[in-house]
Amino acid sequence: MEILVVGASGATGRLLVEQLLNRECLVKVIVRSLENLPNSCRDNDRLSIICANVLELSDDEMVQHVSGCEAVASCLGHTMSLKGIYGQPRRLVTDAVRRLCNAIKMSRPQAPVKFVLMNTAGNRNRDLAEPISLTQRGVVGLIRLLVPPHADNEQAADYLRNIIGQNNPLIEWVAVRPDDLVNELEVSGYEVYASPTRSAIFDAGSTSRINVGHFMAELINQDALWKRWRGKMPVIYNSVISD
Repeated sequence: MEILVVGASGATGRLLVEQLLNRECLVKVIVRSLENLPNSCRDNDRLSIICANVLELSDDEMVQHVSGCEAVASCLGHTMSLKGIYGQPRRLVTDAVRRLCNAIKMSRPQAPVKFVLMNTAGNRNRDLAEPISLTQRGVVGLIRLLVPPHADNEQAADYLRNIIGQNNPLIEWVAVRPDDLVNELEVSGYEVYASPTRSAIFDAGSTSRINVGHFMAELINQDALWKRWRGKMPVIYNSVISD
């Protein structure tokens, strides 16, 4: 199986790449710099590295990179700095998802390509009647106006829900929604739900980045798990260990 990963040099993306390589997948990554890729990944014969800005690739180049891939995963996100939050491109994730999906369609795969998007528990799945308090609704509305990356995450998931939809013959998708991201060295227990079980604003849970990478890799490699979550936006939390 060959998989294309964008956002592969980010804090979660590089962990996903490691998980896929551990499963002996062939992995292609599009990165602007090799700097944040671990040496263990760079030296792996199953990894192909494309040094480029994903939004600056031509349509033909995008088609070339997705051709032959059975799955595409996006771990793209905005750098948490003033420039990253308020600078360009403000629609980094949405535009990348749109261009990648268009490239997949143009490549005419023989079987549907799996598209896995890393999203956020702060984004509601509007295909479901997910409950949200008026207070949280108001806070999210302010965040949407004041913090462009949140709106970008919402629009990226909406593109998959509304434009790709549930019955596309060429693309199937899952949008993975972690809650408050934390760093851990090892994969630990985690739980996956169709909708948030707590408020992402007022009672956030924690999700380790390595658990996100593990779950995304499992989705790509395990057909039964994929069928369970296809066309959905699962929320992932670290398991709570009681004393």
